[in-house]
Amino acid sequence: MTEITQITKVQELVYDLKIEQVMTKAVITVSPETTISDLKEIMRVKRISGVPVVRDEQLVGIISIEDVIKALEKGELHAAVSDKMTPNVVTVSSHDSVIEAVKRFSQYPVGRFPVLDRSGRLVGILTAGDITRGLLEAIGLDYHAEEISRYRASHIFEDIISDQTSLILVYKVHERDFGHGGEASSKIKKALYRLGANPAVARRVSIATYEAEMNLIIHTEAGGDILAEIHPDKIRILAIDHGPGIPDVELAMQPGYSTAPDWIRELGFGAGMGLYNIKRCADRFSLQSVMEVGTRLAFEFYTGAQRRPAAEADHGEVSHEPK
Repeated sequence: MTEITQITKVQELVYDLKIEQVMTKAVITVSPETTISDLKEIMRVKRISGVPVVRDEQLVGIISIEDVIKALEKGELHAAVSDKMTPNVVTVSSHDSVIEAVKRFSQYPVGRFPVLDRSGRLVGILTAGDITRGLLEAIGLDYHAEEISRYRASHIFEDIISDQTSLILVYKVHERDFGHGGEASSKIKKALYRLGANPAVARRVSIATYEAEMNLIIHTEAGGDILAEIHPDKIRILAIDHGPGIPDVELAMQPGYSTAPDWIRELGFGAGMGLYNIKRCADRFSLQSVMEVGTRLAFEFYTGAQRRPAAEADHGEVSHEPK
């Protein structure tokens, strides 16, 4: 039986924080005409090991200390940066979640990524050290105001008398809308915190919902809906779309398998871990898909005393129907 994943505060923040919150905003840049000799001095004084190359506020390349060393070994002190830089730069977006940057670092053997805003303008630089510092700062934030809000809302189910009480939240997710990726899962997590949910359970819900949300953005043709059903004893998440369907559900459940096109992978998405991560986080999991009709993904989390240990967890079923 697959063990249910326990989510730490750091893992939660990796999904919750945006790159713009942890990146270095004061970016040192050089022009393509800068000489290797001048660049060497800039790197020495500023104590940096890589510099974005910019012309007219547009990123045109990046040059690292390794590039400088190679030029110096050849005696090319007066060569232009444009001759030694890497022109095809892998970047990240300021509005993306930090988890996407972590995936990008695992995909490319580089020390830094230029950060672009929605208009393609260079707004920062991101290193692994920036991520670490950002996480440490976020952990140290004062959550007093959030605790007050949580306390005020935590008795909502106790104050309502009915035979069966639940709260339903609905979020529309649009296809290819990477700029708003993660918003639904973030809003659901905030709602759970304010309702007094166990933080460990809320973290698992948030990460699993994030993966479902990104699947709707990446793989659907017309987006879909995320529904969160919050009950006193459990939290149920539904991710529903109307096509194109999953050709082989069993294969899609394998870690690392992905049908994402190359251009999605080049953006740092589609690593093939989404469904696998959801199943690891949830207490119960169900997936049905019909080709050319749509996919219905449901996963549940038990709260309080009702939650079952990992060894007894029911991970549900997966099914596929042909067209």
